[in-house]
Amino acid sequence: MGLFDVFKDKDEDENSGGMAEETPSFESEPEETPSFESEPETTVESGNETTPTEPVGETTSYSQTGTAVQSQLGIEGLMDKRFKLGEAIDYVGSMIKELRDKRTNLVKSIEDESVDIRTLKEKLTKINQFIQEENEGLQELTRKRSEVEKDADDVGSIVYSLRDKITEIDKVVADEASRIKSFKDSKN
Repeated sequence: MGLFDVFKDKDEDENSGGMAEETPSFESEPEETPSFESEPETTVESGNETTPTEPVGETTSYSQTGTAVQSQLGIEGLMDKRFKLGEAIDYVGSMIKELRDKRTNLVKSIEDESVDIRTLKEKLTKINQFIQEENEGLQELTRKRSEVEKDADDVGSIVYSLRDKITEIDKVVADEASRIKSFKDSKN
């Protein structure tokens, strides 16, 4: 027994329960798993020493044994799940990119429509101002027309008044003319 064999026995007893485990050998085709160059060695514990033994099967390579162990432990299934999850994440990433592109296009479309609507609103505001100015102008014209009509009525009244006065003067002149004529006729 060597100097460190005391520690070696305790560790092996604790980990393996005093017996060495043999690696199971399955004869199956590997599915794209990494192959290793060396063949596994199994150990059998006898007493205090561990001795290497020959591989269990002659046709079994380490890659086949590794595949069998991976299959037994579910590593291949886990790797498949990881691969499928990676594909799903890539697909979701492409969906997110498409959604961002669609959202960007929508934002651009909304901004374009907003600019168009603002332009239309400005045009409508100008049209409304024009209509208000025209209404104010029409009201001013109506006021002026009313003033002119009033002035025309006043002028008409003055004309009728003056006509009446002229008619009276004409009567007076005609009366005087007839008196003068009569006076002249009477003298002759």
